[in-house]
Amino acid sequence: MRARAERRSSGLSYVEVLVATAILAASLVPALDALKAGLDGTRIHEELGAQHHRMFSKLEEVLAEPFFILSTVAATSPGPTTPTPYSDPLGADPRRLVYVFRYDGDDADGDGDPFTGVDAGLIWVRVAMQGTPHAVETLTSAD
Repeated sequence: MRARAERRSSGLSYVEVLVATAILAASLVPALDALKAGLDGTRIHEELGAQHHRMFSKLEEVLAEPFFILSTVAATSPGPTTPTPYSDPLGADPRRLVYVFRYDGDDADGDGDPFTGVDAGLIWVRVAMQGTPHAVETLTSAD
C-alpha cells in the first residue's frame, strides 16, 4: 500500500492540470488585452506623427513663398476660416487645409479680435488636417 501512495504523489492529477490550465487562461486574457492596447497606441502614435510631419512640411512650403505673395493671398482671402489655394487638392487623403490671413498683432482697433484689424507687416498661417482637430500655425512678417 505504501508503494501505491508514493506513485500517486509523484505526478499531477487530471483535475490539477485542468485547474492550472484554467488559471493560466484566465490570466492570459488581461495580458493579451494590455498587449493589444499597446499595439493600438503605437499605431495611433505613428499616424499622428505622420500627420504632424505632413503639416509642418506644408507650413514650411508656404513660408518659403516671398512675403509679398503671402501678403497678396492674405489680402484677397475672405476670412481666416476660408482655405487658400495652398491647400491640398480635393480628394487628397488626408487633405491639408492652409489658411493665410492678415493679423492684427497690436490690436489697433481695440476689439480684441486679431483678424479684424489690419497690420500690414504680419501674416497668420495655419495648416490643419481636414477632419481632425490637429493643426499648426505661426505668424510671419516682412522683416
